[in-house]
Amino acid sequence: MSPDKDKLVIVSGPTAVGKTEISIKLAKKINGEIISADSMQVYRGMDIGSAKVSQGEMDGVPHHLIDILDPKNDFNAALFKSYALRAMKGIYERGRIPIIVGGTGFYIQGLLYDVDFSEQAVDLEARARFTELLETKGAEYLYGILKEKDPEYAEITPMQNSKRVIRALEFFSSTGRKISDHNRREREKESAYESYYFVLTLPRKVLYSRIEERVDKMISDGLLSEVEKLRNSGCTKDMTSMQGLGYKQLFAYLDGRMGYEEAVDAIKKETRHFAKRQMTWFRREKDVIFIDKSRYESDEEIISEIIERFEGKI
Repeated sequence: MSPDKDKLVIVSGPTAVGKTEISIKLAKKINGEIISADSMQVYRGMDIGSAKVSQGEMDGVPHHLIDILDPKNDFNAALFKSYALRAMKGIYERGRIPIIVGGTGFYIQGLLYDVDFSEQAVDLEARARFTELLETKGAEYLYGILKEKDPEYAEITPMQNSKRVIRALEFFSSTGRKISDHNRREREKESAYESYYFVLTLPRKVLYSRIEERVDKMISDGLLSEVEKLRNSGCTKDMTSMQGLGYKQLFAYLDGRMGYEEAVDAIKKETRHFAKRQMTWFRREKDVIFIDKSRYESDEEIISEIIERFEGKI
């Protein structure tokens, strides 16, 4: 590792694996501050569905990029990088260590390898063309085009995430290149930091059980009321914030496009699929250290294992 690079710790992994608890305990051990790499926790009023960390759970550890945007605003990898760099500057000035925590692998990649998002020019004509195809022929048809043009990217992109599907097709149309190839080249860059990239895992059966339990708890904690409140405040189904798991399905229920039980089942099913895609992404990243939580008796043992990996370097 270069002595000239700033140190950066990343704690990632699939949804419901238990990143929050581990990262807070780690931060207290290594004098760290946490930067959320979650595409939904950035929004105010979206607490239950995003499994947002509470003030009590923070246990005095400073958290950044939580509750900073109105749900009517867009949020993307370029904005995440900008906000994260600003937060990291302050953390380094305080002599502390930034810990990036979240499951949005593309956000982490953009920060870690200093991706220049300005290179990804917007092709409004292509975007309009694919948007029209979505509206006239549907998401399945558009997704079929993506599977033909860029099957690798289709594997990690849900058909329901129309914005990502359109962006990938727009990229291919305007550059003649696959966005999966672009992302692979970015991963091959050297990290801009002295970084330690940990991905927490669990056996699939255990993880899926945790997902089921989490969704049930969200429902009992009042997720439907949270979505109703957002809808009544002016949020619409097409907003970036409302593409989040739980919000999208319950929005469909409130609009009469889906039954209630059907919506809850869809949340669980699509969250399981999301976790699978997350693991596909992490396995393709380089220099990742996988930590199987099922092999340890306690969080403390996991923290000790993580610290041992960079003992004497931070």
